[in-house]
Amino acid sequence: MEISDQLRCLFSARIEERDGSYVVEVPKREIRTGSVAAGDTYRVALVPSPSDGDDGERAATGDATRTERPDRGTEDRSGRSPPVEEGEERTVEIEDIGEQGDGITRVERGFVVIVPDTDQGERVTVEITDVRENVAFAEVVERRSYYE
Repeated sequence: MEISDQLRCLFSARIEERDGSYVVEVPKREIRTGSVAAGDTYRVALVPSPSDGDDGERAATGDATRTERPDRGTEDRSGRSPPVEEGEERTVEIEDIGEQGDGITRVERGFVVIVPDTDQGERVTVEITDVRENVAFAEVVERRSYYE
């Protein structure tokens, strides 16, 4: 899945049923930081997240876009897995800073990796610490010279 450069915020939430409608609550911090504004209209993408007690074939949400396969990991409908794995090290350049102040870089297929405590334009070697279907998180292992 490609993530648009126009991404305003990224958070996890549960879908709740209220009075015959389904509701996803936006955390207050997303409004306070200025990434989104109350009363404005936004496009929302819902991506299933792993859940405890998953039967191994379909996410508990019932969404058929993601399949867990013991031999291949998490895949989207196209059969592609995230291009990074937990524990993997990569040298990357921080392309942007997110609304929460974390560095953002993209790897193969535009896959987003979020790296805290980095600055835009910085070259760092990172270790991938958490991989989700559409985003990964990493920690800095080494800060590198731009010319390396």
